[in-house]
Amino acid sequence: MKAFADLLDRLVLTPSRNGKLKLLTDYFRNTPDPDRGYGLAAIAGTLEVRNVKPAMLRELVLERMDDVLFRYSYDYVGDLAETISLVWDNEKDIERSPLAQPRLGEVLTQMNALGRTEVRSFVRDLLDRLDTSGRFAFIKLATGALRIGVSSRLAKQALADLGSRDVTEIETLWHGLQPPYESLFRWLEGQGDKPILATPAIFHSVMLANPVEEGDLDQLDPAEYAAEWKWDGIRVQLSRSGDTRKIYSRSGDDISGAFPDILESISFDGVVDGELLVGGTRRSNSPTRTFSDLQQRLNRKTVTTKMLDEYPAFIRAYDLLFDREEDVRGRSYVDRRARLAEVIDSAPHDRFDLSPLVEFSSWDELDELRSMPPDPVIEGVMIKRRDSIYQAGRLKGPWFKWKRNPYNVDAVLMYAQRGHGKRSSYYSDFTFGVWTETPEGEQLVPVGKAYFGFTDAELEVLDKFVRNNTTERFGPVRAVRADKDFGFVVEVAFEGINRSTRHKSGVAMRFPRIARLRPDKPSYEADRLQTLVAMIDAKGQQ
Repeated sequence: MKAFADLLDRLVLTPSRNGKLKLLTDYFRNTPDPDRGYGLAAIAGTLEVRNVKPAMLRELVLERMDDVLFRYSYDYVGDLAETISLVWDNEKDIERSPLAQPRLGEVLTQMNALGRTEVRSFVRDLLDRLDTSGRFAFIKLATGALRIGVSSRLAKQALADLGSRDVTEIETLWHGLQPPYESLFRWLEGQGDKPILATPAIFHSVMLANPVEEGDLDQLDPAEYAAEWKWDGIRVQLSRSGDTRKIYSRSGDDISGAFPDILESISFDGVVDGELLVGGTRRSNSPTRTFSDLQQRLNRKTVTTKMLDEYPAFIRAYDLLFDREEDVRGRSYVDRRARLAEVIDSAPHDRFDLSPLVEFSSWDELDELRSMPPDPVIEGVMIKRRDSIYQAGRLKGPWFKWKRNPYNVDAVLMYAQRGHGKRSSYYSDFTFGVWTETPEGEQLVPVGKAYFGFTDAELEVLDKFVRNNTTERFGPVRAVRADKDFGFVVEVAFEGINRSTRHKSGVAMRFPRIARLRPDKPSYEADRLQTLVAMIDAKGQQ
């Protein structure tokens, strides 16, 4: 436990991404198995600890402390794990040398083997044995409330650095492995073969598109590209192999529990890339509904029968990664789409359809179609090279996205301030930024501020995020964690944009508002400053 507790202490106090990466890499290199694997699982959110709930921890501390005093302490500190770790009163005189500290792997193995009634006394004795840092680390780990400024992706990057591998290799293997990841560490350290996936029914890193910018299409032959409508839903990946069925978000989160209607309908073996929408498929002749309808189904662990009936979900398929057990990502887009059409044709009509192609002969013709799409749920077009293979990441050239409305961007929350009147108890005024290139690499630069556009329910989500992820305080303003590995993405709509010498970014938005929340979108996929500058240039040419 001591090595893990020390790691958490240092991560909390280390603001820079590179500093956190070094701490993680050193921990993975110097900590033995299975401890480092369990530490990795805790950080990445894949660790399951049974029977330890916040209510039980409160009951244990109240066995030794006055209830009123604990409530005052908790109110002052503001964090349950930190409060208990500080106020815990040992009844036994226990030697706390490093050698006396239990190992992380031992703690988890013993605890998960115990019944619910036995866990209580085990946790009580463990808190007696641990020092303050150890208690804090254990409680955070056991309750799944590990907020230390480290995302799952950053942990994977540290693994890649440990083994001098590309992070996409780690992401490809990730969902096929289980804690404590001993085979993964053996491979990264050159002591074993690369783990072999038992099934393709896991998450695979998605291929991304670049936004169309000035001049991008000038030298490209339209005949070499196909176009599809860009639908206003969320990108997902469906996996099935035998009895194993999964639905993943674009960032690899398992969202299967929220969409049992889709899950039960996956009748094909393989991995499909597509858009999750609400309403009806084209084949069922029911209209596709808006993103606000889809939001009723998002971020739920379970869903009621009424919700299933009122907001039926379906998948508009884009691409095929695995056809049964065969990896087809190395085949051309045209070949993959032909196979995908066969797969979708065999699927239930009310849950799956194929994203239709947009016929065009010139970029001007496609631009016209993009500007006047046939469905209000279409937000633009996707342009894909007919011979492109499916590659993880965002490569320049194979795929482009061309949105209908030029005055919408995806930005990352950077700062928040309390509102006024009925919103005085909420953080409701938000500053957001986009990425720009600097000598030190890509960094966020503020481009606007908005305090409306979201619903009361969405305000609750935003306020909770600010409170849980504050990194600095500047009077009434709170800086929130916002970096390539972690951040809250929002779609910002605005009526106009101009150059401005008064703003650090060099641009000023007119009447910005938060159009919708994008918790499904990783922060590194937010827009770049050059996208906003291109909007200004395009406006000047009109």
